[in-house]
Amino acid sequence: MTNISFNQFKTYFRYFFVLVTLVLIAAKGPFAVADTSAQESALELVWDEQLQRAKGQTVFFNAWGGGDRINQYIEWAAKRIQEDYGVTLEHVKVGDIAEVVGQIEAAKAVGRDTDGNVDLMWVNGENFAAMKRNDLIWGAFANRLPNATLVQDSPSIKMDFSVPVEGLESPWGGAQLVFFHDSTLLSEPPKSAGALLAFVKDGGRFAYPAPPAFHGTTMVKQFLYELTDQPDALAKPVNEADFEAVTAPLWTYLDELHPGLWGRGKSWPDSDEKTRQLLDDGELDIALSFNPNEASAAVKDGQLPDSVRTFAFENGTIGNTHFVTIPYNAKAKEGAMVVANFFLSAEAQARKADPEVWGDPSVLDVQKLDDADKLAFDSIDLGPWVLPADARKTLPEPHASWAGALEEAWLKRYGN
Repeated sequence: MTNISFNQFKTYFRYFFVLVTLVLIAAKGPFAVADTSAQESALELVWDEQLQRAKGQTVFFNAWGGGDRINQYIEWAAKRIQEDYGVTLEHVKVGDIAEVVGQIEAAKAVGRDTDGNVDLMWVNGENFAAMKRNDLIWGAFANRLPNATLVQDSPSIKMDFSVPVEGLESPWGGAQLVFFHDSTLLSEPPKSAGALLAFVKDGGRFAYPAPPAFHGTTMVKQFLYELTDQPDALAKPVNEADFEAVTAPLWTYLDELHPGLWGRGKSWPDSDEKTRQLLDDGELDIALSFNPNEASAAVKDGQLPDSVRTFAFENGTIGNTHFVTIPYNAKAKEGAMVVANFFLSAEAQARKADPEVWGDPSVLDVQKLDDADKLAFDSIDLGPWVLPADARKTLPEPHASWAGALEEAWLKRYGN
């Protein structure tokens, strides 16, 4: 028998223990998280190996590139990830992540199952549903991230547009539909679909982007939630509902609303940022956003006056979580996991939540953090411009299939 040193024995035993543990974990399902403390210890060893394999990799992160604060935040994250882990993060700026999903679908169709050019992507809703449906995601990787233990126990983190997440994407930030008004000019803003219609008919100025722009589609879904007499149907695939019956009140409402809007139903703001600009220019009384902290960031950037305040509809507004995921054919899977785990760190989440940086709400449960990390969150000053978290009532996103059906119907009726 060949003699081996004690250090060699420790190395062999370590790899044997990790291998056995991975077999046990795999028996529970792909990338399942182990239940016992011994297996959790083994996962720490596995993560250490992940870090070693990730070192030197370049992660091509496909994410929306239309926001300066977001781009600057990703630049900061890239520097930190390079410093701490030796992983290079390249931000591939995209306008519509659906195009990236299409590229991955095309790659699978021609059998390009390895060395893909997308390692990590910012995704949720319809795009996640399409990727899950077509097996375009690399397993339940999110369950294996050490920082996943810090995440909130939230329905919108477990279900993405009514589609079970099942570890196939890692949460990154929260979102909710909110509205802005200048409190010196409009002291009592309308807080329901009905009140908004009366406000517009009385000369109030409002507009929303035309679907399929994300914020426009979200506004239409919000109206539908309030107006339909079959709200439970929205949690199920659209083909399981009587679409015409469920949406009939919506079209009646929009027929009345559109003639009184900015643009008179003939022209539309191209984004939520445009509505904010129109509010600042005095052309609108109400703007909209899908970031409940946006007003704080905008005031501090000088994009809105100090008198701006945030409000939401009394019965709640649509909210969701945005995620990152790893395509099935990604080249730098280990590096992508390191990036996703860093995005869930208290440091990264606190910085992202700061309106001086981005103002994107955190997905972490602050009560799970140590005192130093809690202090980082406690020190964030959102000011008086945002709606307090305890005053927000969130409605779940309709099933992912409703978005496309509503966009098609809206365009048929109102598209130019």
